[in-house]
Amino acid sequence: MKEGTVMSSAMNRREILVRGLGTAAALVGGRLPLVWSTSQESAVPPLPDRSKSAPTMPVAIQRCDSYEPSLVRRKLDAALELIGGIDKLVRGKTVTVKLNLTGEIHQLCGLPAGRTYHVHQSVVAALCAALNDAGAQRIVLVEALYYREPIEKVLMTGGWDIAAIQSAGGHKVILENTKNRGSWPRYSRLNVPWGGYLFPAFDVNQWYEKSDVFVSLSKLKEHASAGVTMAAKNLFGILPTALYGDDAPNEDTVKARGALLHMGQRAVPEGVPGEIDRRAPRDWRYRVPRIVADVVCARPVDLAVIDGIDTIRGGEGYWNEAVEPIQPKLLLVGRNVVCTDAVCTTVIGHDPMAAHTRPPFPGENHLRLLAATGVGTNDIDRIEVRGVPLKQAICPFARQSQKTEDRRQNSEVRILTPDFWLLPLSAFVPLCLCAFTWTNVQSPKPTVPAPAIFAI
Repeated sequence: MKEGTVMSSAMNRREILVRGLGTAAALVGGRLPLVWSTSQESAVPPLPDRSKSAPTMPVAIQRCDSYEPSLVRRKLDAALELIGGIDKLVRGKTVTVKLNLTGEIHQLCGLPAGRTYHVHQSVVAALCAALNDAGAQRIVLVEALYYREPIEKVLMTGGWDIAAIQSAGGHKVILENTKNRGSWPRYSRLNVPWGGYLFPAFDVNQWYEKSDVFVSLSKLKEHASAGVTMAAKNLFGILPTALYGDDAPNEDTVKARGALLHMGQRAVPEGVPGEIDRRAPRDWRYRVPRIVADVVCARPVDLAVIDGIDTIRGGEGYWNEAVEPIQPKLLLVGRNVVCTDAVCTTVIGHDPMAAHTRPPFPGENHLRLLAATGVGTNDIDRIEVRGVPLKQAICPFARQSQKTEDRRQNSEVRILTPDFWLLPLSAFVPLCLCAFTWTNVQSPKPTVPAPAIFAI
């Protein structure tokens, strides 16, 4: 697969804007416009901001030193108990678990995928065992994989012990590749209850609708286009590549979703719900966070489980440059997807309430978007952390050079506000000079190349 660049030292358009407008920013109180202008944005009516009243639920953290199966099981059970247990949630129910198995299965930095950019099979087995013991009637493990072979064969080839997972789940476990309809005769349609930021609804494999309980089992990682990827961003992968891939419609696809979802260069196939407003920016920094928020609202998460035992920093997969292994040695669980991801974001040294375009978010902050809709709070001060104290769990992912750059961006990058237009004429001089420079360095295409291969 084609490899791309993430968080590299190469100057992209946003960096040119920041550096070129530095002087002008000082004259306008440090504010700079977003790369996409408000006149380009979708004509979706503004929603009331429910961030301050968004619900909060506790998040549990457990230290877990390795993927030894009995240790993982014990630590996961302890974490689940800290948030009140799952018996009432899953007893007698069909539980669908969205795995985070982005891209293809490769070694990375000499380590297997499960110890770097995929959820580890020991965590999957421990979760299946916990669900079985809590009385789940059926456990369905799903992911949209870029393979034509049966999912069991793909995972076994990648080193998974499927028999052990089946045994852990009381032989109630079903696996399905949800890149297409799979075992179902048709797709299900999930509507965004309040209308959506970018899409009003999505067509998905029916397991995402026909389940009583939905679990997002993800890896603790940074992300090239979303900033961070945990339980919420994991749901980007429920969108079938057969309908949203680069060669859609194609039930036998092995393509990613870059052209259609990230860049907006293709329309969805006929009969699939399209964008609310095709005038919305064709920019991944705008689109990816909004799609994440829309999908999470369309298919709410009942339980979030985050594998942070071994992972990577600097990106989400093997296609990102300069990623490297890191061992936070943590398991995190919560019932509210935004609260859980807010704690995870804090654990890896970032601010879950960061303004749009502020590090670690190259574009909009999907946690802010979700909080604004009332899904859950991203305010770490409003979230109760149980188990390992938050301060003891902190494991900063940013390298020192990146921390310095983040501080610089935080002090320079601002969103344009109406008082910009009240400036004296002298404030516009450097802006005009920079605009002239910008027109001579920018690409003739209006969209900005995404930093990776859009694996999910």
